[in-house]
Amino acid sequence: MELFLETERLLLRRMTDDDLDELSALHNDPDVMRYLNGGKPVGRAEIESWLGRVRELYARYEGYGYWPAIERSTGAFLGWFLLRPKDTDEPGHVELGYRLHRSAWGRGYATEGSLALLRKAFDELGAHRVYAHTMVVNHASRRVMEKIGLHHVRTFDGDFPEPIEGSEHGEVEYAMDLAGWAARR
Repeated sequence: MELFLETERLLLRRMTDDDLDELSALHNDPDVMRYLNGGKPVGRAEIESWLGRVRELYARYEGYGYWPAIERSTGAFLGWFLLRPKDTDEPGHVELGYRLHRSAWGRGYATEGSLALLRKAFDELGAHRVYAHTMVVNHASRRVMEKIGLHHVRTFDGDFPEPIEGSEHGEVEYAMDLAGWAARR
């Protein structure tokens, strides 16, 4: 196991093909996918293709990517976290994200993992700005963003090829810059 990051309760490591069954379960939970695709099932072939893009991201951007979250005490796969630059971003701007099993909701894992990734981004990887997006109506995810110190930057029309419940309200962007991180510390 190639360890990326360790917190009090989590191990974050590189994603592998061995995670396919766990990813399939995660991405096929309608509650987990509610604000992403309306809760529709995601085929195994689509997940396999996505894993290929994850490997490309690891190769292209050292220190960035998707990181399975493993509960240290049990070894359980809880979901994943994301820290990545996008081709459309300014240099030093990176996206933060997370997707966790329902069993991990409300237990502080999203906050714990996200804070660790903020620390990694600013203190080790040289990020200038970290941002996250979610639907306006995804109050739980927005609360995590606020808990870790990100601030609401804007509300905008989301890019939903097929509208899902709540998409008419748009999406929000939350962010923190390096000065905000320094002030928080």
